[in-house]
Amino acid sequence: MNITNIAVLVSGRGSNLQSIIDNIENGTIPHAYVKVVISDVDGTYALERAQHHGIKAVFVDPNKYENKPGFENEILRIIAQHDVGLVLLAGYMRVVGPTLLTPYKGRMINIHPALLPSFPGLHGQQQAFDHGVKVSGCTVHFVDEGVDTGPIIIQRCVPVLEDDTADVLADRILEQEHRIFPEAVRLFVQGKLTIDGRKVRITD
Repeated sequence: MNITNIAVLVSGRGSNLQSIIDNIENGTIPHAYVKVVISDVDGTYALERAQHHGIKAVFVDPNKYENKPGFENEILRIIAQHDVGLVLLAGYMRVVGPTLLTPYKGRMINIHPALLPSFPGLHGQQQAFDHGVKVSGCTVHFVDEGVDTGPIIIQRCVPVLEDDTADVLADRILEQEHRIFPEAVRLFVQGKLTIDGRKVRITD
């Protein structure tokens, strides 16, 4: 089986990045390697996680570029150095533009802390909590031109308990993110995902 090199884009602490690395290292995701981690935030803990595992960690400062295409072209330049076949957004807090998306359409996957299509965008857990839902969860999906609108790969439900706070709910959702994100990556690497219009067909 061919090896899939992975680039991960991050903006924060990188707990979902860690779950991907751990599942690769323990063999749950076979024939794959995280080759580079790119952050748009300087000094983020996700970059430290990458370095701890011997993975190239790069900060790309968006303020150094006149526009979004310039910023995304720099990310593409870095990714191109590593023969990347899959791009993961693991807490990457920017909307991906066409400059970055087009070369990786169908090969870019995001994790979102809500049951899409409900509560897209920032702070999905807080949105769901404030809305008073009884069930929330998380979604892994392919990235398209919209904001959290791409074809859904896996979702996991999480109950909202009467005594929950938004933070407690977010932690419970995060536990499930750490399970379904690596599972989606495994399915992609093994060639078991097919995009069929709005649907993702899974052969497993």
